[in-house]
Amino acid sequence: MVNCPMCDAVMDVDEDELDEGDALTCEECGANLSVGSVSPLELSAEEDDDVEDDEDDLDDDYDEDEDEEEDDDEED
Repeated sequence: MVNCPMCDAVMDVDEDELDEGDALTCEECGANLSVGSVSPLELSAEEDDDVEDDEDDLDDDYDEDEDEEEDDDEED
């Protein structure tokens, strides 16, 4: 028996069939997990940083000065 590292739900997996690096999904919280080791069995959450980093980059690229310039142009 193994628990999800994100929500602590009991996961119904055949531990003997798992290999290091296998991907799993928690049925309770939907977390993408990977098998870190098989003896002892350890699961870890897969990083979704690629998506978050892309969103952060968009926020960093936004320049309030550009928005103010557009407002000034519209007033003229």
